[in-house]
Amino acid sequence: MIDQIRYQLGRIRRNHGLEHATIHMLSENHKNFSAQGNSNHRGFSLNIYGDIGEEDVAAAVAEAHRRMKGGEAHLAVHPNCGTVLLTTAAMGALASQSAFSLEQRRQRRSRMDLSVFFNGLPAAILAGVLSLILSKPVGLALQEKFTTDGNLGDLEVVSVRKVGASPVTRLFQLLLTPGKDLKVSSYRIETRD
Repeated sequence: MIDQIRYQLGRIRRNHGLEHATIHMLSENHKNFSAQGNSNHRGFSLNIYGDIGEEDVAAAVAEAHRRMKGGEAHLAVHPNCGTVLLTTAAMGALASQSAFSLEQRRQRRSRMDLSVFFNGLPAAILAGVLSLILSKPVGLALQEKFTTDGNLGDLEVVSVRKVGASPVTRLFQLLLTPGKDLKVSSYRIETRD
């Protein structure tokens, strides 16, 4: 059972790395687009917001796979990954909350009040800014160590096919491309090893 879980997690990490490498390949050849994806043990889904066709996506997947198999493991890490965003959010929240807690303790108050808030606010802002600076390298390191794998091993791409855009894809369109009328295309990339 544990071995099966490790195997499936390894597949997810390799697929996540291939997803990022695909986005890197698309970025090398195209401008004015956004992408969002998610991976599982069977492959990954990729949502493209911009004018990029199915042939371009298939070529990017193939090039990403070829380059990663050729030793370019660094392509598995992407600065806009959810791991980095989650790390940034968590570190910012913890840093700011810690600053307020220290101020509350300094004032020997049993609860948060306006005095604690206003006296602690400068330290909370500074702590938040410092955490933003530190969170990107921390998030990239966490991504490289835990959520992606740049070594594809025997992973093969089975298919790249266009699929219908989901409601979540439409939500990300609003978040990633506000005020822009970009074409939305969704793809499912299946893998095996």
